[in-house]
Amino acid sequence: MRDVLIPFCVTCLLALPGQADTCPPPLEYADRKHMLLETLQLTRDPNAGRFLTKELLGLLMIAPNRRAQAMLDSGMGKRVAGDLPGAIARFDNLIAYCPDFAEGYHQRAIARYLQHDYDAALEDIHAALQRAPDHASALAGKGRVLMAMGDYAAARAALRSALTLNPWLPERGLLQSPPGEAV
Repeated sequence: MRDVLIPFCVTCLLALPGQADTCPPPLEYADRKHMLLETLQLTRDPNAGRFLTKELLGLLMIAPNRRAQAMLDSGMGKRVAGDLPGAIARFDNLIAYCPDFAEGYHQRAIARYLQHDYDAALEDIHAALQRAPDHASALAGKGRVLMAMGDYAAARAALRSALTLNPWLPERGLLQSPPGEAV
């Protein structure tokens, strides 16, 4: 029995590193996201809108596994601490490891936006939206980037698209409607 068990255990241990180097597919919460977006569009209560928005953002920030989550959390921590190059390096690692995880691109776009690297931020936003077309925060970020680049018409269109998905995004204050026109 021991002659069989030891080679089996060694084979299992040798197989683990290869599996650890592969990111699983992003977790799908399509039904929950759809329900939250639908509820956000119907709610008229600002407190409920803010609460539901936080819940939606929480879903988007769930990485495919612990390793990816640690990279995401580390990058966000670096960004909050003001270490934008360090944050971007963490997000680069996350994207290299999990190229299908939209939030990695979105978070790197935020760091690049804060560095005033608007072209790179816009590229990352497009990559995030390719992976998650209903990512309202990424669409709002696109509006912010386009606004910073001086393309106000495109910024307004991006913000309207974002607010169509989630009318309670903080960026709603960036849209100033002409008199008589609803946001």
